[in-house]
Amino acid sequence: MTHSNNDAVNRRAFIHGATGVLTGVLGALSPLSAFVPGRAWAVSMDALSTQDAETLMSMIRTIAPHDGLDPAAYAYVAKAIDKEAAASSDAKTRLADGLRSIGADFSIRDEATRVQRLRAVEQTAFFQGVRFKTLLVLYDNPVSWAHFGYEGEAFSKGGYLQRGFNDLHWLPEVPASAAGPNPVG
Repeated sequence: MTHSNNDAVNRRAFIHGATGVLTGVLGALSPLSAFVPGRAWAVSMDALSTQDAETLMSMIRTIAPHDGLDPAAYAYVAKAIDKEAAASSDAKTRLADGLRSIGADFSIRDEATRVQRLRAVEQTAFFQGVRFKTLLVLYDNPVSWAHFGYEGEAFSKGGYLQRGFNDLHWLPEVPASAAGPNPVG
């Protein structure tokens, strides 16, 4: 059977379109798919319901708000907390109780209301646990690093000195007379 170039293009377009639709359908089934817009993947939750995952994601974003930070960075935190809850029924109960304490409508409230609700539970083990996990996971993943301009550790790349350590082009040049005494002389 002979195929023309046109047939190959049509098959390619069909396969590309079909995989996009399948990815979208599967992604929509995940509790966190709504929080990772424009992504072809979604994070699945093992212990949290969709509503609890939504509340937790809003809590994490309220604790560590960063405009423009990829929602996937926050999803890493939610997944880490969900993983702990899935491993222990006590942890799952504490998390569910804590999320209930800030309200099922937490995620749809304005920022001032969310902050006020978190201040009310700030001293609880629930809040401190989510806060600790947020700080630990959010700032220790490559998605966040890219947002903040951190290139990762430098040892494996030859250190900092030859990689722009002295690249201070954003500072004005200091005249030699203002540099202080020269100890080598």
